Amino acid sequence: MPLSQAMELKNRFRIDHMVESVTLMIQRDYGSAPVVIVLPDGSKWYASRHPKEQVQWLDGVTGDIITIANPVPGPWQLLGRVSEGSQIKFLSKLAIQVDPLPQPLFQGERIKVMAKLIGDEQKVRMPGLDYLVEWTARFASEHLPGDENFASGTFIVGSYKDNGEELDERPDDGDFTGKLNLSQPWGNYTFQVRARNNIFTREYKQSFRLSPIPITVNIVKPEDPLTERWHLAVQVDQELLNLEETHFAFELLGPAGLQLPVIQDGVLQQSSQIELPVVTEFGSYRLKGTAASTTKEGREITLSLPEVFFNLVQPPPPPPTAEELAAIAARQAEIAEKEARDKAVFWIAVVNSVLLIVGALGLVIWRKRQSLARNLKQAEENLDVEEPKSKPSLESTLDDIDLTIPDDN
Repeated sequence: MPLSQAMELKNRFRIDHMVESVTLMIQRDYGSAPVVIVLPDGSKWYASRHPKEQVQWLDGVTGDIITIANPVPGPWQLLGRVSEGSQIKFLSKLAIQVDPLPQPLFQGERIKVMAKLIGDEQKVRMPGLDYLVEWTARFASEHLPGDENFASGTFIVGSYKDNGEELDERPDDGDFTGKLNLSQPWGNYTFQVRARNNIFTREYKQSFRLSPIPITVNIVKPEDPLTERWHLAVQVDQELLNLEETHFAFELLGPAGLQLPVIQDGVLQQSSQIELPVVTEFGSYRLKGTAASTTKEGREITLSLPEVFFNLVQPPPPPPTAEELAAIAARQAEIAEKEARDKAVFWIAVVNSVLLIVGALGLVIWRKRQSLARNLKQAEENLDVEEPKSKPSLESTLDDIDLTIPDDN
C-alpha cells in the first residue's frame, strides 16, 4: 500500500512478511498525546505500554518515532491526532548523510555544513523533526606530536538545526544546517557527527586537518601615541590565499562607547599596514575583525580574526619649574609656621589651664585649712572658759567637810 494513502484509509497501512524492522515517523498536532498502535490481531500498543524488547518509542511534542523489530505482517492502524495532510513515514533503513569538511580548513573559518536524515535512500522531511533528533558535532584530536592540539582530547564544536534560524535557510525542509566553532588549536582531528534520540543513533566520521589561520594581525605602536596614529600590521600567506581577493573589515571599540569601522579592500603585498582612526580618549581599545578571501584552490572563505588590544595611557605630568618649587616651598613653610604657632598656642593654653586649676585647688585647700585652724582655736578658747566653772576649788571642798568629833554620850 502506498504510504500516501495511509491518511485516506484512516491511518491504516500494511507491513509485509519481508520486513525485518520498520521505523514509523508520525507527525501529530502540536502538544497532542502520542498515537495508539493497533496490531493486526486487534491488540494495542501505547507509548507507556509496549514490548520493550521489540519496540522503541520516542514521543515528542510534534510527533512520534517508533521502531519495531520483526513486525507482525498484516494491516496496522494508528489512532490519534495525526496532523491533517501529513503522511506516515514508513522506513526500513535509517542513515545520515553529512557534508564532508573541505580541505584545507583554517582556524577561525566560518563554514556552512549540511546534514540529512536518510530513510530508504530518501531524505526524511517532517515538520517538527528538529525536536525529535539531536545532532552533535565533535572534534577528536589524533594526538600527533608537534600539533597544537596534541593534548586537546574530544570536545563539542557545534550542532545541526532545521529551524530556519542563523545559517539554516528554511525550517522543516529536512536539511539540517551546522554551525561549527573552528577557533580551536590547529592539528589533525577526527570529525564526528552524531544524530540520536531514544530510538536510534547514527554517526559519521571524517579525518581532517585544521590548518593555522593564514592571516596574522598585530598592533603597531607609534613613537608618540598622543600625536601620531596607531597602525595594524597585517600579514597574509600568499601561498594559500589570493592577495588581490583578500578584504578586511574591522571594528575599533574604545572608551565611552566608541565604535568605528576600519575597512581595507584588497592588499597588494604579503605584509601591509592599515592606518587606524585617531584616538584621543585615554583607556583600553579593542579591535575585532573578519577577512574575506579566496584560496589558491578557488574556495571562497571568511575568517574571524583574533582580537587585538592596545592602551592609550595618559602621560605623567611635567616636573615643576623653579618658580613652582619656590612657591611650593613657601607654602610648605607657611603651613609649618602656622602649625608651630597653633601648637604653641595650644600648649600655652594647656599650661595656663593647668596652673589655673592647681591655683584654684591650692586656694580652696588653704581656705579650708584656715577655717579649720580658726575652728580649732575657737574650740580651745571655749574649753578654757568652761573648765573653771566645772571644777570646784580644794578650799571650798575642805570647808564643806564636817570634822566635828561626836560625843561619846
